[in-house]
Amino acid sequence: MANSAQARKRARQADKRHLRNQGQRSHMRTYIKKVVNAIAKGNKEAATEAYREAVPVIDSSANQGLIHKNKAARHKSRLNNQIKAM
Repeated sequence: MANSAQARKRARQADKRHLRNQGQRSHMRTYIKKVVNAIAKGNKEAATEAYREAVPVIDSSANQGLIHKNKAARHKSRLNNQIKAM
């Protein structure tokens, strides 16, 4: 457990950041799942629309430092390739 005032404050800040990051990560994953589900159903139009909505969310997650920019690019690339293969 944190003993100094500084360590207690850092623990509080870490908890706040963890909750905020957890919510943002869940938000991003939800948009990715929408694309994956549309691909699984075989609906190319819905998958394309879901992909268009997911790209800004993935990019903003990378810009906020939630995920690495290469991971964002990898997600977008794989989703786009799956849509093209339909």
